[in-house]
Amino acid sequence: MKLSISDEKTKELLTEVMIELIKTRRDIFHEIIIEALEEVGFANAITEGRKNDFVPQENIFSLLDEEPK
Repeated sequence: MKLSISDEKTKELLTEVMIELIKTRRDIFHEIIIEALEEVGFANAITEGRKNDFVPQENIFSLLDEEPK
């Protein structure tokens, strides 16, 4: 006996499962969304940084080695 399910029914079931997961495990989805937003921010910063001249590595390390004021 072969069990088949329509694409529409599959979509409905997956939607219900996702909604239930979001309701019961909000903490996990909150973390996922925050991480995704951070990744987008990093990607945008990298893209923006590539438009400008690069800073020599020595300059960066000298700033990191400076004592805080």
